[in-house]
Amino acid sequence: MAINLAAKYSDKIASMYTVGSLVADKTSKEWDFSGVKTIKIYTPQTVEPVDYTRSGTSRFGTPVEMGDTVQELTMTQDKSYSIIIDKGNNNEQMLVKNAGKMLKLQTNEKVVPMVDKYALSRYCALAGTVEGIEKPTKATIIADIGNACKVLDDACVPQENRYLYVTGEMYSLIRQSAEFLGIESLGEKALAKGIVGDVFGAKIVKVPSSYLPEGVYFLLAHKDAVILPYKIRDAKVHQDPPGISGALLEGRNNYDAFVIGARCMGVYAAVSDERVTQAPTINVDGFVATISNEDGADIYYTVDGTDPRYSENAQKYSSVVTLEAGQVIKAFAKSDDTFASAVCEAQA
Repeated sequence: MAINLAAKYSDKIASMYTVGSLVADKTSKEWDFSGVKTIKIYTPQTVEPVDYTRSGTSRFGTPVEMGDTVQELTMTQDKSYSIIIDKGNNNEQMLVKNAGKMLKLQTNEKVVPMVDKYALSRYCALAGTVEGIEKPTKATIIADIGNACKVLDDACVPQENRYLYVTGEMYSLIRQSAEFLGIESLGEKALAKGIVGDVFGAKIVKVPSSYLPEGVYFLLAHKDAVILPYKIRDAKVHQDPPGISGALLEGRNNYDAFVIGARCMGVYAAVSDERVTQAPTINVDGFVATISNEDGADIYYTVDGTDPRYSENAQKYSSVVTLEAGQVIKAFAKSDDTFASAVCEAQA
């Protein structure tokens, strides 16, 4: 007999994950992947204002068709598990391995950390700003966080709903600063959500050291700039299936994590300066562009004005690129063992 816990307790399963997660409730719920594996986000491209002319036929300037920046998001993570609870073993252990309790244990100890680690690693890799810095000390940590907040400020990212993810080591340094506001100032509700303090208006979320990728000192992310879509949370208990005397637990989790390209400046990763890929160099001679990178990393570029880190029109560089008059080429570099470089650009 199979008891489908996803159907019977779907709300409980979703709640179980959200309560345990340090990331899930701090991401945007603006986009829905229900029924689909891939979505496209279209962001209108605005134009720069010009001086009004009081004569002629184009007093407001030359009309320009409003284009779109298109970001394609495809869910890639599809994980599962299968656990047997032998009836004999369970009886000998005083029935402590109740199937429902084991499902909760599996979710809390394996599923939640797996998804949170993946999400934070993706946010770091796709951050609008990946800043290489020296390892913070108690004398520099607040200045480093202040610089991160300034980047978001200069990009007009809203002050509210900013979350600063730090490990215990970095949190210990922050606690020694005068600017730090502890949980006593934030109240018990904030504590329940995994928040342990506040600095420069950013809510501090302390995570295990394994949650942030190697070389990452902290991550500052605005809630509306990141998403963590969950397509499938499935769990089943099969009681005495063929070949098994006892219960068979099976679960499936289909999810992914993305930074929204149009809001990427709301995500800032402070990483070891040795882990950042060097930005490529673009040389334009007439209408021909060549791109080079001393690190030997892969280079991606666009010629339609979009950010190559998020645009579906990004192409991998292999040879010279022919441009039209006034056309802008943008490029960045990345490799498997380093974080993406900054974006550079040039115009024909």
